[in-house]
Amino acid sequence: MPRPVTLFTGQWADLKFEQVCQKAKKFGYDGLELACWGDHFDVQAALADKGYCKGRWEILQRYGLRAFAISAHLVGQAVCDNIDGRHKQILPPDVWGDGEAEGVRKRAAKRMIETAKACRKFIDAAPEPTGFPAVVNGFTGSSVWHSIYAFPPTDQKYWQNGFDDFAKRWMPILDAFDKADVNFGLEVHPTEIAFDIVTAERAIAAVKGHKRFGFNYDPSHLGYQGVDYVKFIRTFAKRIYHVHMKDAWWGHGDGTVGVFGGNTNFADPRRYWDFRSLGHGDINFEEIIVALNDIGYGGPLSVEWEDSRMDREHGATEAAAFVRKIDFEPSAIAFDAQFDR
Repeated sequence: MPRPVTLFTGQWADLKFEQVCQKAKKFGYDGLELACWGDHFDVQAALADKGYCKGRWEILQRYGLRAFAISAHLVGQAVCDNIDGRHKQILPPDVWGDGEAEGVRKRAAKRMIETAKACRKFIDAAPEPTGFPAVVNGFTGSSVWHSIYAFPPTDQKYWQNGFDDFAKRWMPILDAFDKADVNFGLEVHPTEIAFDIVTAERAIAAVKGHKRFGFNYDPSHLGYQGVDYVKFIRTFAKRIYHVHMKDAWWGHGDGTVGVFGGNTNFADPRRYWDFRSLGHGDINFEEIIVALNDIGYGGPLSVEWEDSRMDREHGATEAAAFVRKIDFEPSAIAFDAQFDR
């Protein structure tokens, strides 16, 4: 069967959940990847209210939609980050609290554990089995991202302290995910503990290969860095737990802004790179589909729509059709086995 095409609701959090369901059906999606912000999926309500998860599914069913994953990028970011005033804008008030950094990190870790439990309840409440392992996608944050450019001179011990901090904070979370039978999919991304292939390998080693630690694969964060985004799939074949379909372009600026962004906003024409609606960027999605087929990934292809240059409803509709066109099932036969028949 073709992979289900879903829409990540994170960029639609200004709309009520039922509005997003209604639009997603109209746009042509099979389901949603629910963001844990806005009113799309409330972790605490899922744990405290016996009818909450069932109610989410009733709304999804009303529009003929399914769900396979929830996403907690915003809270996850605070688990390892060096906390500053920017985090207040993205965190729930009770996680932010008084803003004292270590308290924020500990409350964020606690909320991620709760998120694993809420995800399990949500998936178990599905009217029929989803057919895929339960996944929470998200970020980890990083205590050493600020040192990515190695000046002042930065030795490996300094960076290793960052990976050790990540392991210390995330191992209890991953153990809770294991207890709930839920996978965590890190979206490898600048500002996270893992932002390319080498750091992803190092992050796996830091948590001693924990089976619940894998990836929400998103090529848009790799291509403009110069990272081989197809090689990423093959390198981490057994840890691709979920897939974001998102495009980006690079080399389209005016030469005044580099890969670090020049403190410019998205859609600034000077930028070296930017996110684009599917099919309008430089990511080769056919190679991605071939690689996903080769590793046996059959899970959802979730559109994370981001393009400051395009109306989002036009883009989301176009993106759903693009994914359906580009996706194809692997062959069930060897084509040359028929020559001697």
